[in-house]
Amino acid sequence: MAAPRDPNKLDRLVAEARRAAEIRDKGDREQALKLFAHICARCGSEFAGANLRMLTVHHKDGNHDNNPADGSNWELLCLYCHDAEHSRYLDATGRDGASFDAQPATHKPFADLRARLKRIG
Repeated sequence: MAAPRDPNKLDRLVAEARRAAEIRDKGDREQALKLFAHICARCGSEFAGANLRMLTVHHKDGNHDNNPADGSNWELLCLYCHDAEHSRYLDATGRDGASFDAQPATHKPFADLRARLKRIG
């Protein structure tokens, strides 16, 4: 007889992975804040005091496990620029993360507009 399945196993694994990512990200951020000026690398906004929480660490190569001690894979981005950076990536690769070759549209919705207007009027 097989052992009963634990229905909460997946929830625990996801929660554990999220906690580990949060701990890792906090460490990366703290190191980056020590290494770099508190300025967004994209828009140039400066951050201090309570606004410092708006600066995030962006991994240039997208690999969150690539964390050289010199910070060469990091840049500080404000929340808005960080979101824009990831949106740009999603737009380039497709929302599901798979790359695609965008083909130009071939449909011409107004191709026979003149003829249709003549029929109406």
